[in-house]
Parts: sequence; C-alpha cells; structure tokens
Amino acid sequence: MKKIYKSFKNSPKYSIKWNNYFDIYENLFQKFLKKNIKIVEVGIGDGGSLFMWKNFFGKKAKVIGIELNPDAKKLEKKGFKIFVGDQSSPTFWKNFYKKVGNIDILIDDGGHTNLQQVTTLMESINHIKPGGMILVEDTHTSYMKNKGFKNPSKYSFINFTSSLIEIIHRRNPSLNKNLNFIAKKINSIEYYDSITVINIANKSLKKSKNLENNKRLRSYFDDYRYKTVNISKKNKNKISLNFLTQKISKRSYLYKIYENNVIKKYLKLIKK
Repeated sequence: MKKIYKSFKNSPKYSIKWNNYFDIYENLFQKFLKKNIKIVEVGIGDGGSLFMWKNFFGKKAKVIGIELNPDAKKLEKKGFKIFVGDQSSPTFWKNFYKKVGNIDILIDDGGHTNLQQVTTLMESINHIKPGGMILVEDTHTSYMKNKGFKNPSKYSFINFTSSLIEIIHRRNPSLNKNLNFIAKKINSIEYYDSITVINIANKSLKKSKNLENNKRLRSYFDDYRYKTVNISKKNKNKISLNFLTQKISKRSYLYKIYENNVIKKYLKLIKK
C-alpha cells in the first residue's frame, strides 16, 4: 500500500479523492518528504486531507488550510493553521500571502470553477518558492456543462493553461519573443487525468542557447527535412491535383495542404 493512500485511509476526518490521485501524489511529492516546508490546500472540507498531508510529509511540514466554511477554524485545535476566505478574490490572496509568506506547495481542491482555479493560480504563482509547485485538482470540470461549470469554454482552466504552454516556449530564441514573469518562473506543466501541475523553476529562467558539438563535422550532414517528396494518388489525401504523382517541395503551398489534411484525419480520430 502506498504511503499516501495509507495516510488517506487512516485520517481521523472525512475526505474524498479520486483513486488515480495517489500515484500522482506519491511521484510528485517525493522530494518534499520530511522537509521543513509549507503546504497549503484550498478546499479542506471536514479536514481529512490535512491529516493525510501531515502524516505523509512528516512532522517538519507546516500544513495550512483554506476554506469557505468558517466551521473549519475548529481544526486549529488539531495544530493546523486555517484561513477562511474566497479563493476567487485577489484581495483574499494578497492578505493571505502577507500573513504566511511564500510557500512550497499549493494544492487547489476548492470549488473547481474556471474563475476560482485561474485566480488561485495567478495570485499564487509569485509566492511559490523556487522548486515548488501548484497542483490543481479536478480539472475535468473544464469539460463539464453541469453543476454551474458551463464548460467546455475558451475561458476554461485547461484552455488558460494551454496559453501558458505558448509562454514557456518563448524561452526558445527562435520565437523572437520577450520573456514575461510566467516564462521566467514556470519550468514545466504536467497534465494528468483531472490534475494539472505547474512546476516552478529553481531559479529565474532565461532564453535557451543552441549548443553544437563536433562543429568541424557539420558540413558532412545532409539535412533531408527540406528535400522534395513524392505525393502519390494513394497518399495525397484528397488534394485536388491534376497529376497522379508529383515531386513537391516540403516548403511549398501544396505540401502544406497535404500536411494539414493528414493532421485533420488524426484530429478526427482522437475526438471520437
């Protein structure tokens, strides 16, 4: 039995988690075990998960809870620091971080709406310590129409994080774009079933550099990426051409049509 699942089962208070989360927790959190860290969970309910985190991370970990229900303050008698507030409020987050300082791990298991998840991420990203992370749970709500989530939507949390993917690619100088604070802070983004993880870099990130080895051998390499290609009747994928077989440059407009049509087929396949 995984340690984190055992901690979940042995918690003295009620909590609920999807079964696939435990392997994800176990893999992601190894480097934090038995360390002097601050972990914050949004949406603690009856407090069962707070006991789970305390048992899993160890005695050195400071576990903090955020909840809308003021009854959650009772958990402070058990040694947890509890804040009552609305995670969709930027003012709440500003006041929160003034009091607790920067943290190592933020777990968002709150209301799961687009506004709540995006606000929590954006108001917290500058308060995660180097090497820390933001873990957002139940991101399947980005695809749910019911229960007030009104998704899929271009404003869903998953679509918002898709925009972050473009931003972290700005570190490659080939794109010729300036680095904003997101590009400098987010090292990587991980997607799992119903969980999205934002990994914060150990230090401020800069533009990537292109490295080469054995430069004297470079002239011997023939780059085939831009060679011509045969488009036959079998594989031209419904391109309207007045020939059966044609040599086409991979940089040409006709090849782009062929390429797009092939990708469209795969898009249809994955959406079935």
